[in-house]
Amino acid sequence: MTPSAPTPGPLHGMSSLGLGCWPLAGMTREGVTRDAAVRTVAAALDAGISHLDTAYCYGEGGESEMAIAAAIAGRPRDRVFLAGKCGIHWEAGRTQKVDGRPARLVQEVDESLQRLGTDHVDLLYLHAPDPTVPIEESAAALRELLTAGKTRAVGCSNVSLAQLQAFAAACPTSACQMPYNMLQRELEDRFLPWCQTQQIGVVVYWPLMKGLLAGTMARDRQFPSSDSRHKYPMFQGEEFQRNLDFVDQLRSIAQRLGSSVPSLVLAWTMERPGIASVLFGATSPQQVAANVTAMQCSLDHAAREAIEDAFRERGPVAGRRAVQS
Repeated sequence: MTPSAPTPGPLHGMSSLGLGCWPLAGMTREGVTRDAAVRTVAAALDAGISHLDTAYCYGEGGESEMAIAAAIAGRPRDRVFLAGKCGIHWEAGRTQKVDGRPARLVQEVDESLQRLGTDHVDLLYLHAPDPTVPIEESAAALRELLTAGKTRAVGCSNVSLAQLQAFAAACPTSACQMPYNMLQRELEDRFLPWCQTQQIGVVVYWPLMKGLLAGTMARDRQFPSSDSRHKYPMFQGEEFQRNLDFVDQLRSIAQRLGSSVPSLVLAWTMERPGIASVLFGATSPQQVAANVTAMQCSLDHAAREAIEDAFRERGPVAGRRAVQS
């Protein structure tokens, strides 16, 4: 497996490992400078990761998109797979607003293309369904953008299976982006199988579940109220300890393979049926280099069996979603 392995159809050129560019906006991580963001994107491209995933709302002023523009300037455009999103923007007081009205979606895409310094993205998602707008109306707007050549393919994100089916009925749909990882496997029941029958590639985020599956968390780790993880039962009490027991088992498997825990987890995720690409976050070239090692991690039959045994021993995972604060 290589990061530049081609994906057939409309997603051709999307690498199986992608850089999630939300952290580059600097809104959730301290100390992310414009220079660091540009160097991080450049490091991903230099490592053979063509897939850059961003969005109109990644930064109050499009900081993620502008960092990408600086990093790809002078590079062959056909060597970069740009995935963008529309449908969420920021209002005063750092309040996120979901807005799926067609006119708003077109406006955001035009602004994104200007920030990115390109006339098209390779994949455009509806970032999230707007509960006040029928999803078919939002899909129709993205279909018009596809026809206009402002995107080469269309997808949607953060949807239920029913919403995805309605979206796909109104617009040719090539991809869907959803959370998925070793502790959040609900997509395997119906979502992934349906996407496979429709030739819709699933792009996943949170493969390391906010660091839980990275193998570096101490058992006495406490999360302050400013850290969103304090809302998740999987980071609390007995559930947290059981999850770390699971990670300890992954560590033993990774050590036998001569790999790291994150590389093992990413490699396992990349080979799951129906997964087109796996997104990881980074804010430095060093973090990019650490994640790219997943491309050299080859799981054998014994490793896959050991992982499934660890799943069975872990049992049902509580608190897959954030609790209300």
